[in-house]
Amino acid sequence: SGFNSVGHMDTMSRGRHQIGHYREGEEFIQNVFHVLSQIFTGKEKSNLAICWLQYEISKVIQCLQAKKKKKLKAQGKKSKKLAKNFLKAPDNRNNLSLWKLYAYLEWLLGNTEDSRKVFDTALCTAGTGGLRSAQLCSLSLLYAQLEVELLESTEGAVTSRAVHILTKLAENGPYVPYSGQVSPVSVLKARKTYEHALQDYLSKTPGSDQDQVHGTDQLVNLVGCYALFQYLTVGIDAAVLIYQQASEKLEVSGSQKCENTGENFGILNFPTALEAVTVLHTNLLRFHMKISVYPLNPLREALTEALKRYPSNQSLWRSYIHIQRKSHSASKARRFFDNVTRSTNSLEPWLFAIQAEQMRKKLTEKVQRADVGEIHCTIPETGLTNRIVALFEHAVQSENGAHCPLLWRMYLNFMV
Repeated sequence: SGFNSVGHMDTMSRGRHQIGHYREGEEFIQNVFHVLSQIFTGKEKSNLAICWLQYEISKVIQCLQAKKKKKLKAQGKKSKKLAKNFLKAPDNRNNLSLWKLYAYLEWLLGNTEDSRKVFDTALCTAGTGGLRSAQLCSLSLLYAQLEVELLESTEGAVTSRAVHILTKLAENGPYVPYSGQVSPVSVLKARKTYEHALQDYLSKTPGSDQDQVHGTDQLVNLVGCYALFQYLTVGIDAAVLIYQQASEKLEVSGSQKCENTGENFGILNFPTALEAVTVLHTNLLRFHMKISVYPLNPLREALTEALKRYPSNQSLWRSYIHIQRKSHSASKARRFFDNVTRSTNSLEPWLFAIQAEQMRKKLTEKVQRADVGEIHCTIPETGLTNRIVALFEHAVQSENGAHCPLLWRMYLNFMV
């Protein structure tokens, strides 16, 4: 019809309905994928398959968030069929990234046992690269993370499936599916192996550009696996220590590279590694707070430090808003948003500042409308409305904000 958005705009809600994937936009995207898959060959075709599957997974996640069971079932069926077709292609049979996405898709659809079978099959056929294989590390890390999310507490986690996965990864031998226990000796051996592997990586000097990119991915996955292993076998403090060691080392390496060679190495690759390690660190703290009693301050400090450095990281902003919703004082968060928006050109801080205030407005409206007799409202609602309008005004005056359709649409939507 000429004005429907391609794909979806998940930040907009229209009445009670979230704006989802439009049929025309969806057809267009599918056509693009189909046409490209006929043109590409070899590595490019595999990479396209990975993008396509990631896109399908994003739709499944959207159905889960909107709690649309019927739509989820249909979407899951389509996505699984696509994933199986990809894996049937001779080029993709040993592509661990595709296996990983397929297993994740099964997990999201609630088929935990099927997902485990896919993970186990992929790990068994992957060979014995161990901690040296970036793809194997990445696959094991996701598998272990999903298993950890099923735990209700960290007691008895030493013999869990997640520890088995991480222990087998460190052994460098062929993978054996979980049989219900993990031997204490193999846990001790694995800890030593992880320790040495991390020291080697952090002290290694990088080679070519290509090596750096692989090395960066590998380092992030290694740190993630080792920290998760320590979290399950020792405790949260041991895991946080590893993240801190890795971050300190990466900061030093990054700044040295810039001084010594004047190359982009430190600027290009190390911050990406540092950013990814920070995201893993904050996610683990958030998870730990969910299943046990732990102070909020370490997480808040880690997030504020990280966001000053990476103001456009959406995952970190989401975590920050999530923890701020729990506090009754908005002033601290407002000051922080104000500082970040002054010191950066990226638009994410503005968008998330607006979102945080809109959530607060929703909450006060909900309280005011609650049917509990007379309520002495302490926060006048108009103040929040004016504040949100002021934020929109400032945001659209910035160079990036003036050219951002999403921001204008949110502003119009709010004014309506």
